Amino acid sequence: MRIGFVGAGRMGRPMVARLVEAGHDVRALGRSAEKRAAVAELGASPVADMSEVGAEADVVVVCVFTDEQVRQVCLDSDLLASMPPGSVLVVHTTASPATIEAIAARAATHGVAVADAPVSGGPHDAAAGALTLFVGGGDDAVARLQPVLGCYGDPVLHVGPTGTGQKVKLVNNALFAAQIGLLAESVQLGTRLGVPEPTLLKALPQGSAASRVLSIVAAGGSVASFIESVGEFVGKDVGVVRAIAAELGSDLGLLDDVIDAAVKG
Repeated sequence: MRIGFVGAGRMGRPMVARLVEAGHDVRALGRSAEKRAAVAELGASPVADMSEVGAEADVVVVCVFTDEQVRQVCLDSDLLASMPPGSVLVVHTTASPATIEAIAARAATHGVAVADAPVSGGPHDAAAGALTLFVGGGDDAVARLQPVLGCYGDPVLHVGPTGTGQKVKLVNNALFAAQIGLLAESVQLGTRLGVPEPTLLKALPQGSAASRVLSIVAAGGSVASFIESVGEFVGKDVGVVRAIAAELGSDLGLLDDVIDAAVKG
């Protein structure tokens, strides 16, 4: 399959590598000579222009960092116009559902389908083919994406129409941040009771308080170090979900109180 790729960075690099290993013809954007060289090292064809990414592609993958960058790539460039009718654009960035809706509306005028597939996991998961993907899109588009998404995603979860993937991911990240905040508060309680954090992190995963977040934090050694490593990403996504809730005239309720303990470190 002919695949265009935008965002071959920290998360995107192992995705590109997996796509190349699976035999796909991948063209990846590189804005500088250094980045194009890095793309070539992965076995993909480096291109310098957005229109080259989309030209003749069956699928274009967007894996940038922010909602604003998604809009720049998909709405402020000629990417969609360069994509052939019948092709599919998939957005892995955690973004606003409103952004995905705007992109889908624009893409429809070019005969391009859009799916949003925000990821849960890190670069090591992508390299292992074990990212969790929450996919929103039409049945036909999602079916056509399976040979692509299956290269680095397992499970690949089709959660509803276009935009639904973002909504599920935002709820996931709000709950994830809240769990980090609860753990931070719990460690402080242990300190006040005279129980050292290492003792808690060794003991709690064996009890009824066990969770995936607790196991990850315990493996890393401390809540503070974990927040330092993921805080930028979690803070970004929490900002998006808070903004969306505000647009709908709501807030995160009780989640807000414990999330603050996580995003503020």
